Amino acid sequence: MEITDIRVRKIAREGKMKAVISITFDNAFVVHDIKVIEGEKGLFIAMPSRKASDGEYRDIAHPINSETRDHIQKLILEEYEKASELEDVATEDEA
Repeated sequence: MEITDIRVRKIAREGKMKAVISITFDNAFVVHDIKVIEGEKGLFIAMPSRKASDGEYRDIAHPINSETRDHIQKLILEEYEKASELEDVATEDEA
């Protein structure tokens, strides 16, 4: 299975959530609403989730093993950094 597209929607407001991501697998299956969050130890991803009747949030789509999660997180954070750099260059060009 190959990740064939990653779409980054940066969040303009202040806070821990920095972007919302959509990833496409094999040009055939997409997962929306993966969040890029600024934590105490740096950026990480949070998979799409829904609030359950007991008040807890449960992932509705997620990798089965840590190797896959690490791979997805690495690719997403790389794309997020690229988007941030492009935004910084655009901002400098406007100044």
